[in-house]
Amino acid sequence: MALQNIGASNSDDAFYRYKMPKMITKIEGRGNGIKTNVVNMVEIAKALARPASYTTKYFGNELGAQSKFDEKTGISLVNGAHDTSKLAGLLENFIKKYVQCYGCGNPETEIVITKTQMVTLKCAACGHVSDVDMRDKLTTFIIKNPPVQKKTSKDKKAMRRAEKERLKEGEAADEELKKLKKEAGKKKTSSKGVSTKKKTHASDEDHSPTHSQADENEQAATDDDDDVQWQTDTSLEAAKQRIQEQLSSVTADMVMLSTTEEKKKSIKKSPERESAGHENGARDTGTHLIDEIKEFLKKGSSTSQLKTYLSSLSGTPQEVMDALFAALFGGVEKGLAKEVMKKKNYIAAATQEERSQMILLQSVESFFVKASSGVVKEVALVLKALYDNDVLEEEFILEWYQKGLSGANKNSPIWKNVKPFIEWLQNAESESEED
Repeated sequence: MALQNIGASNSDDAFYRYKMPKMITKIEGRGNGIKTNVVNMVEIAKALARPASYTTKYFGNELGAQSKFDEKTGISLVNGAHDTSKLAGLLENFIKKYVQCYGCGNPETEIVITKTQMVTLKCAACGHVSDVDMRDKLTTFIIKNPPVQKKTSKDKKAMRRAEKERLKEGEAADEELKKLKKEAGKKKTSSKGVSTKKKTHASDEDHSPTHSQADENEQAATDDDDDVQWQTDTSLEAAKQRIQEQLSSVTADMVMLSTTEEKKKSIKKSPERESAGHENGARDTGTHLIDEIKEFLKKGSSTSQLKTYLSSLSGTPQEVMDALFAALFGGVEKGLAKEVMKKKNYIAAATQEERSQMILLQSVESFFVKASSGVVKEVALVLKALYDNDVLEEEFILEWYQKGLSGANKNSPIWKNVKPFIEWLQNAESESEED
């Protein structure tokens, strides 16, 4: 069965993990009794996690025709002859109104009917609650026929399983690389433990690929030392010379010690002034890095050039990442998640090294700690955007969250706003383990 991405906006994304079957229709009957049968309506409804009666009723409402879905046989009929393309277009409108999250666009939502009889969509990824337009005719049908609420869903498992399978190949490659590194390290350690004796002839092991040039130079230097015979001059003149050298060395050390103590007394500062100096220096360094990165980005350089440029900057990896995030998104008050999507390639270029994802998460935390309350609410959307685009991995996000709850910023509203996204990740992981 042919599959397509859920949502027209994601049609060109080859790695999008939310799929649904392409619609298949069949014209039945003739004359006044002609009807359109949506053959695979049950499969489409399962992929959207919505009852098939909802989509069938929506088609009837939009086309001004009678529609019926038989729960026993799974047959979906709409009166009249309608093209597949026309019904597919109506299905896209249904997905936008009743499936996709209004905040992040994720189709993994559930319909919730409030106490005031309002239809809402609750997103399992970002926690956003979307208010459906109650003027739509289908909302009355939904209130009268509420969906069955389930804690777990096989459909959600199938959606997440596709992402896990896509990452298996990359994980296997990483494991193979680690094994090669371990084998190379063992061979290097064993070569260092061999007793250094004078070489009589070259062996085959000396020319093996695992030996580095540094090992050969070290071995050669050791061999040269073995050829030298060390002797001590025991004559009277040599002994006097050695005594004189030792006395001169002791005298020099005493002079240097007294000079150093005087300098320490003369330049001694209070702890408050020293700490203030460190803080000002760190602040100046951060501002300087931000200005430098902004100037570089104005030139319109590529992501590969950015990676090389960042490695040349003076500062720790954390300082450079903080400056990059501030340079890209500093001053953005609304729509921060959309800005992250636009500039995701720059962030991806800076997070290609090992453990750089944790550095990026620390930068995200520092950024939102200083941000206003309105911007902090978007932290879950930002993390989900980076997760969906493979910039951040699940294990690093969960590790960062656990450390943050007990860290210096544990009282920050960040953790409250990011909690729905973390729970979504944890549920996905537990469901995968059950499978």
